[in-house]
Amino acid sequence: MSIWALPAGLKLADYHKTASSQHTTQTLIPQQGERFIIPLQQHTGTKPHLEVVVGQYVYKGQILARPQDKISAAIHASTSGVILAIEPHTIAHTSGLPDLCVVIEADGLEDWGNSRFPSLDYSHTDLATLVTRVRDCGVVGLGGAVFPTDIKLNVPQPIPTLILNGAECEPYITCDDRLMQEHADEIVAGAKIIMHMLQAQVCKIGIEDNKPAAIAVMQQAVETAQLPSIEVVTIPTIYPSGAKKQLTYILTGKEVPSGGRGGDAGALCVNVGTARAVYQAVVKGEPLISRYVTISGDAIKQAGNFDVPFGLPIQRLVDAAQGATVTNPVLSMGGSMMPLPLHSSTTPVVKATNCVLVRTPPKPETIMPCIRCGHCAEVCPVNLLPQQLYWHARAKDLEQTERYHLFDCIECGCCSYVCPSHIPLVDYYRFAKAEIKTQRETRQKAEIARSRHEFRQERLERAQREKAEKLTKHKTTLQDSAAQTSSTSPEMDAKKAAIQAALERAKAKKAQQAATETSPIPENKA
Repeated sequence: MSIWALPAGLKLADYHKTASSQHTTQTLIPQQGERFIIPLQQHTGTKPHLEVVVGQYVYKGQILARPQDKISAAIHASTSGVILAIEPHTIAHTSGLPDLCVVIEADGLEDWGNSRFPSLDYSHTDLATLVTRVRDCGVVGLGGAVFPTDIKLNVPQPIPTLILNGAECEPYITCDDRLMQEHADEIVAGAKIIMHMLQAQVCKIGIEDNKPAAIAVMQQAVETAQLPSIEVVTIPTIYPSGAKKQLTYILTGKEVPSGGRGGDAGALCVNVGTARAVYQAVVKGEPLISRYVTISGDAIKQAGNFDVPFGLPIQRLVDAAQGATVTNPVLSMGGSMMPLPLHSSTTPVVKATNCVLVRTPPKPETIMPCIRCGHCAEVCPVNLLPQQLYWHARAKDLEQTERYHLFDCIECGCCSYVCPSHIPLVDYYRFAKAEIKTQRETRQKAEIARSRHEFRQERLERAQREKAEKLTKHKTTLQDSAAQTSSTSPEMDAKKAAIQAALERAKAKKAQQAATETSPIPENKA
């Protein structure tokens, strides 16, 4: 099939992948007494509602927190054991701040209990039930965005093309490569389920040409399943071809509009790991409680891939890779182009952890003034003007950054990579985005407060009007009653005259009695 070339991007050395891609994936099995730190916030969206308490025994796969908003995801126990604490702990976040976590002490039994859901025949199951199953199993995008998958699959109208993202363009990461080699049949089965949910006509699995083993295995799985609507497409190795908008363009030639989603271009992009997770949720009834993770870097003794349950501390993964070669290595999550610094080796593995890099502390680079060379604009895969964005972000002219389409930036790091002045351009863009979002939230809160104040004022004024109207109505009623009472008629006049006559007689009688009592007694004359 025909493919479309990216207008820009980088050709990066991929020899780093060999260190981890040549070894079979190992599964890290929880040991008795081992502590799992499971954060409640492992996805994009609202934090789920906690449903367990300290001291409670939980089975493997048991729900710990249930989604409480439209954009939210369930969290499950990744092993069986007792909940020791529910407390803040350091998580994988840029700020390094702690967040609420459930701490489980594993019993080593890996007892599922009744935590598995019943298997569903997707071809005879309605969309709402399938979406609910994906939501209940906590499936999110495993390509890095960790957006709840049930939201993506609950579409109001059919989407013609499903794209499975197996590009994996980051230099060090190979977890998707190993997943495709080892579980191609489950990935293809997941693609069938998603195609059914989207009513998609075709599925294109995009894989970079530096993964020949994965390409061969995936093609064999498609042929075995006899699915002509699914096609494995080999694409050139260029960074960032694994970004969803870029991969959509490469495979379909359609551009996702600014501020839009893949569905706007008639295609939905899903990571191969997410497709497998959908299969496990629907067919096996198993929630998302583990994932493939690459560990690599110049300071790790044995790079490789591991199937890691969520909540396991990063240090356990480092130890499984035979440890670090330096005393205080620099740890980061994600690839070398878009790393997220890890502030502690006790930080747990979460749904977004696709790679852990262990590297020697880098030598500080001197940041120099921009020389306006234009290299950043040449490599930008979104055709932005990074130099102008940098100037406006640095000056905190946030209005201008939006005019230069700041939010179209995918933060791939290409501009920072080629900058001869070593300016951390992406950091400036992230700062500007955060500031804009903060301002929007502030304006939104102010608007809500203003609306509430106006509503209160209107309510008070309405209450006053209603009170005044009620009082006026009451006065009118009294006046009408008085007027009605004062109205004359022959019968009323006769009654009034009789009453008045009776009163006069009573008054006269009283006066006579008083006169009799006060008259002098006559003297006796003998």
